[in-house]
Amino acid sequence: MGKARAAQDGMHHPWLLCIHNIPPRPPYLRAKVARRLAALGAMPVKNSVYVLPDTAPHRDALVWLAQEIEQGGGKAYVCRATFDGLDGGGLSDADIRRLFIEAREADYRSLAGEFQPLVEGLAAPSSADDAAVQQARQWCTQLKARYEAVLALDFFGAQGRGAVEGLLSALDGWLEEQAQGVRPGPGTLDVADYAGRVWATRPGVHVDRIACSWLIRRFIDAGATVVFDPDNAPEGAILFDMVGGDFTHEGPLCTFEVLLRRFGLGADKALAMLGQVVHDIDLDERAPVRPESAGVLALLNGICLGSDDDRRRVENGGRLLDMLYEHFRHAGAA
Repeated sequence: MGKARAAQDGMHHPWLLCIHNIPPRPPYLRAKVARRLAALGAMPVKNSVYVLPDTAPHRDALVWLAQEIEQGGGKAYVCRATFDGLDGGGLSDADIRRLFIEAREADYRSLAGEFQPLVEGLAAPSSADDAAVQQARQWCTQLKARYEAVLALDFFGAQGRGAVEGLLSALDGWLEEQAQGVRPGPGTLDVADYAGRVWATRPGVHVDRIACSWLIRRFIDAGATVVFDPDNAPEGAILFDMVGGDFTHEGPLCTFEVLLRRFGLGADKALAMLGQVVHDIDLDERAPVRPESAGVLALLNGICLGSDDDRRRVENGGRLLDMLYEHFRHAGAA
């Protein structure tokens, strides 16, 4: 392994560091290393110091990269690390996590900003010609590929993914509707038809999935089972807040709002106001409608930073939403 090292001291270190010193020659080596680190999603924290979450695939990739650097005449070290905020840069583990989240938020915003005008400019499916349909298919293919590339590096579930998933859902829906002919919108669903079902969503839950899990258990089926591993969910599970799910973003609506509409729950003013908060945080954080949204976001961020366990996040987030619902219920009655 040369000078590549991986510390094995038994302590929990959430991060991997790759520290390298690359000579000016051969000139291609520095560019090659930079491309490889970018492809892994590594984040620079200091000159020639890169960080990644400590996972087995990341360890293997960095050790191989370190060997290539040394074979090219450079030096490289791979080690596990924590950030306690006491070093010269003053970085904590939370600061490092935030760097990754902010980078992926920027990627998602860029994608949404590029494709949203295209989606909004689509003609009605019933009036689209063959050229428009072909163009929409190309956009859908391109957006899916680029979304999946960003998603592969989204280690901490950046919220901005929801806006891109909404655009993907809108494009998929447009193409399906165009292929089958214009159909009337779905009627109100009966919660009795959804009793005793398993609901599944992707892991790393944040605002929309936490809120949906709370809504499902409190207003749709108190005995519902919610799992956070759709690939291993039982057959017939209801998928939500994910691309291709039974309930997910539709146009400008987040999944929580879609559930309210589909199950006829939007007449509850408190739930409608909660839906505005979830929408603000999930899709319109920079231009919120509700004054409570920023505070709720801060509390949800604290819940998610405090635990990586999705069940605990949903449990703690549910208590927050219980209190917020009561606040809106009394505010609406005043």
